[in-house]
Amino acid sequence: MRIWDNHVHFPRNWQAANPAEDAAEFVKHMAERLRESSVVKAALFSGGAFGPTHEECIELMRPHTELFVPVAMVDPEETAAQRIDELHTMGYRGLKMIGPRRAYDVPDYFPIYERAQVLRMPIVFHLGVIGGAVDLQSTHPRRDAKAAERIRMMRERRPGGRDVSADRMRPFHLDTIASNFPDLRIVGAHIGGTGNYDEAASVARWRLNVLFDLSGGDVIERHAVERGLIGREIAVEKLVFGSDCPADEVHEHVARFHKIFADLELDDDALDRIWYRNAAELYGYEEERWAGE
Repeated sequence: MRIWDNHVHFPRNWQAANPAEDAAEFVKHMAERLRESSVVKAALFSGGAFGPTHEECIELMRPHTELFVPVAMVDPEETAAQRIDELHTMGYRGLKMIGPRRAYDVPDYFPIYERAQVLRMPIVFHLGVIGGAVDLQSTHPRRDAKAAERIRMMRERRPGGRDVSADRMRPFHLDTIASNFPDLRIVGAHIGGTGNYDEAASVARWRLNVLFDLSGGDVIERHAVERGLIGREIAVEKLVFGSDCPADEVHEHVARFHKIFADLELDDDALDRIWYRNAAELYGYEEERWAGE
């Protein structure tokens, strides 16, 4: 089974003062773990606020060009439309957004979406609450020393608050964007995020070029099964696989979805669509064909 992982973050050394330290080794390790999990293509979210720059990331990916599809992390508040052209020339084939200072669908962000549409660069939008240092559903610093240490480390690295809001990152914002830019390829992460599944299903139902990825971990995976999101509420043509996890955990995510898909009794065509073909068409690696053509 060939797999396209549509949600891979550029690996960073969070234990070091400089997250870009040993970047080449971290990228190599990520590539090895992905290949071991039958991933043949991976959208690698690169650049942004931490770690190597967009330019540096492209160079670090060069030894693995057959695997990684470069996707640039961009801040819509700070990024000019011209920069999208520069990133495309540099080799980036998609964009990723998270934590905007205003809702994704404010008209001031439209020039970025227009350029991405023209250049056929899909945009992956984080949706829902941004994860914190520790998953407090499964553990707590009161009883877990490792959790306590991780929270302390993150507080030292980023003291004070931050201006983020899940309400600015909702699936319905993608409806506005898709309506204004019907040829823009859009991926909403995490099936819309916990609490937003109905919105995601509604947008997926009526907007042709809006898809959703299945990343987010075991809680979102459980919700996907319990609420019939895979193949019932959201068609298989509108879903892509994404791991969104450290390199050494990719195989666990792949194994869990193999079981989920087997339990759902998805046929071979549906499996190939979710594991690979939907993403391949999204990024232009496979030709999209409609019935009757």
